[in-house]
Amino acid sequence: MAARLIVGLGNPGPKYQWTRHNAGFMVLDRLSHSLGVSVVKKSFSGLFGEVSWHGERLLFLKPQTFMNLSGRSVAEALRFHKLTLSDLIVIHDDLDIPFGKVKLKEGGGHGGHNGLRSLVQELGGAGFTRVRVGIGRPLHGDVVNYVLTNFTTEEMGGLATVLDGVVDLMEALVTSGLPKAMSLYNNRDLLSPA
Repeated sequence: MAARLIVGLGNPGPKYQWTRHNAGFMVLDRLSHSLGVSVVKKSFSGLFGEVSWHGERLLFLKPQTFMNLSGRSVAEALRFHKLTLSDLIVIHDDLDIPFGKVKLKEGGGHGGHNGLRSLVQELGGAGFTRVRVGIGRPLHGDVVNYVLTNFTTEEMGGLATVLDGVVDLMEALVTSGLPKAMSLYNNRDLLSPA
């Protein structure tokens, strides 16, 4: 059975739980919850769980190394399971996409995202699929502080809808492949009814 490693990026600990930078963790939690799998096993410097879904073995990983060192945890898991970059799906927050939107892409630069920077460095390449969850950009002020602040009350009101939309996107990605999932989701606003 083919296996894929699905990684949610974020920072460990309650202090960061609802921060924008933890969008990857939030999606992975929602997805694993909807599939009835617990991502709690301590493995690969992270929390790990696995499930069989649509005829594929999905390996879930939440690195617990803090964002800037995420690549170490992911490299360990890929090596152990003998997977390649093309078997890797990384879910992360993205400043260049408005809140409520999500975009898929394969490969590309890190765009200043420290988690992605660490991944590309540790994995020796960028040829993995990214699920980019929009968090918007601050109108002014420091981007570093912005990604480490909690979603606003208004955003929290729509967060469940966004997370459910990304879970649907993940199903499309696993069952129909990247091009199809991109055509369905890349310009869609998850907050407005389809």
